[in-house]
Amino acid sequence: MRTVLGQALAVFQVFILAKLRSLRVSPVPAALTDGARHSMLGNMRFGVFLGDMVQIPGFLFIACLASTIGAISGIGGGIIIKPVLDAFSGQRPAEINFLSGSTVLAMSLVSLLRSRNSGVRLEQGRGTAIAGGAALGGAAGKLIFSAALRFFSRAAVVGIVQSLILIVLALLVLLYLKKKKTIRPLNIHNIPFCLLTGLLLGMVSAFLGIGGGPINIMVISFFLSMDSKTTALHSLYAVFLSQAAGFLLVFAEGSVPPVNPVLVAAMIAGGISGGLIGSRIVKLISNDQVDGLFSVVLWLVILLSAYNTVRLAAFR
Repeated sequence: MRTVLGQALAVFQVFILAKLRSLRVSPVPAALTDGARHSMLGNMRFGVFLGDMVQIPGFLFIACLASTIGAISGIGGGIIIKPVLDAFSGQRPAEINFLSGSTVLAMSLVSLLRSRNSGVRLEQGRGTAIAGGAALGGAAGKLIFSAALRFFSRAAVVGIVQSLILIVLALLVLLYLKKKKTIRPLNIHNIPFCLLTGLLLGMVSAFLGIGGGPINIMVISFFLSMDSKTTALHSLYAVFLSQAAGFLLVFAEGSVPPVNPVLVAAMIAGGISGGLIGSRIVKLISNDQVDGLFSVVLWLVILLSAYNTVRLAAFR
């Protein structure tokens, strides 16, 4: 099992890089002479390359830190990466979704591999039903995101919608965590219900490009009555299948955004590193400490998302 998943990660990395290298730079005006066209194209490529090279350490650090926290708490890391890149990267929503999703997919796969020796086990029935539903929802969420980009005349509008949804979800999860000890979980074992729940989780997470961690944690904890570490593992399982399905759809449609493959490689490397670090740390801390870390991250997400909403609205 470990060998197969490891090979899948390697193939995924190679496939993404190959696809991104095939993307073209923005078209050069046809009226220019061949020499001028080559000169302009060369300057454009060098400018993009230089800008990306400057950004790489920051992208790597963000991906590693977010993935470490995501692996510990089960939130996937994307909910940190998405608002941070929205605020500081200058990338467009489609590019941020792709970078965030690449990181989350790599991190969740590594974390699942490492969890085999953690003492926490996946439930084959309910866990697989939620994860399977998340895979279907992941594909649906990507379709909704693509439709939203086509519907709105400006990508900033989609970014505002995503930020507002993130704020609402984070506040709901914070409220749940505060009342968690007074709320009696349902402990549902109905497989069709779990499948539908996973479908909705995957749809929301793929649309937002966050991996779905926070809402996964709240829903799985409440409906399946699991402790924090078991909930985190099942959330990562759903995150992995949701993101994998979404990426398969993106590649099948040929709608890969024009992101520099070096940045993608840096984000994936950060995701893998964070997954390895986080899976070690989670063995050393308690369920209460996991919940505490989760709460801090949620407040950070709310602040960043509020900033992004104001920023995008002001420059729309």
